[in-house]
Amino acid sequence: MKKRENYGIDAPGVARNLVVAAVILLGILVGARLFGSAPWLAPLLPTIRATGIICLAMSLWMVSSSLWFKHIVMRHLLDAHSWRGDEQVLDVGCGRGLVAVGAARRLGPGGRVHGLDLWQARDLSNNVPDNAMANAEAAGVADRLVIDTGDMRAMPYADGQFDVIVSMTAIHNIDDRDGRTRAIAEIWRVTKPGGQILIYDIRHTRAYAGQLKALGAADLRMSGPILLWGVFGRRFSAMKPA
Repeated sequence: MKKRENYGIDAPGVARNLVVAAVILLGILVGARLFGSAPWLAPLLPTIRATGIICLAMSLWMVSSSLWFKHIVMRHLLDAHSWRGDEQVLDVGCGRGLVAVGAARRLGPGGRVHGLDLWQARDLSNNVPDNAMANAEAAGVADRLVIDTGDMRAMPYADGQFDVIVSMTAIHNIDDRDGRTRAIAEIWRVTKPGGQILIYDIRHTRAYAGQLKALGAADLRMSGPILLWGVFGRRFSAMKPA
């Protein structure tokens, strides 16, 4: 039986907590209807109902974004590059390989994708290197993918190593501004002259674009807002002049 690709649930703890909150709040409503409510609780029931419905809707949107909608955003992100098929590609914060596998599908035998991650489970369910490679094998592109463990703030790559750098909903996971600044500087460093940078994130994208512009990026194009996981993000591309 052919294995199927599985790219996990993003921010699984948040999705779980929203479901738990919805179950508790809507359970209170069911209990009040079946057994009656205390006098102090009755005025709160409309707020409890609205909050429970909102939590349930948000959890469904987050799961739907992880299972379906992020695939659409990934394809549009990669469509911003005119693929030859022999590019050297880096996926920064690759997780279980959604973008890395998507890029590998667009490459020929001469192309190669490196996926870099620190494998934090709080950002993505079952986020381990083996699952990224399992998805590449299921997609038939394992021969074009290399999985690396490393920090995007200090990448283990040479200057100008990659034709295309891609990152999707990863850089914002660095909590401090200085760390995000170092990550963007590293992305610029390992991009070849004439190479392209493609980023989608749910926060800080204008800061990333501003930093790249200050570093000398050209042909900077931004799209959005794009709603994923209940948050509006933006997608942009930039070129490193030859």
